Amino acid sequence: MRETTPREDLVRGIWRENPVLIQMLGLCPALAVTNTVANSLAMGIATFFVLCGSSVLVSLLKKAIPHEVRISTYILIIATFVTVADMTLEAVVPTIHKALGAFIALIVVNCMILGRQEAFASKRPVSRALIDAVGTGLGFTIALFLMGAVREILGSGTFLGASLFGPRFEPWVVFVLPAGGFLTLGFLLLGLSWWERRKRDRAEAA
Repeated sequence: MRETTPREDLVRGIWRENPVLIQMLGLCPALAVTNTVANSLAMGIATFFVLCGSSVLVSLLKKAIPHEVRISTYILIIATFVTVADMTLEAVVPTIHKALGAFIALIVVNCMILGRQEAFASKRPVSRALIDAVGTGLGFTIALFLMGAVREILGSGTFLGASLFGPRFEPWVVFVLPAGGFLTLGFLLLGLSWWERRKRDRAEAA
């Protein structure tokens, strides 16, 4: 395979291989906690921290980790950073921490994070592993933010708790319910598919 550049590693996670919108990874928190922008950002930032921290540590220790127990070791490393993120959220934003509930702890089993350790961080220098983690973490956070913004605006008429449409607005309650997560994700995937098709048609016409 062709060796990628640091810029390609960064852009890949944000756009070309976005973990939620392209690879369809990490959908459990994406569907469950994105009923508000605040919850979405908190989950995105926590996952970003865990991904970056674990990628750096796995890359640093890659030669010292026996091949036979590498997956178990990766999970222990990820769990350590999840614990730090969990305790930090509980101390700084206890209301959001309570709203996120068990989904913070479930970051440990997010296949997006474990996949980046196995496929990239364990085979690359620290700097490249960090760049890859930043790109993937940003892509995940952006996807959660988009879903949270759509669901909060349409489902509550607010953005980060601030009213947008006044008291006469009738919220579309379905968007703050679990079904709203599936609807929002579907609309985002539809829009992304339309954009890619339009770009491809333009390229063929040129």
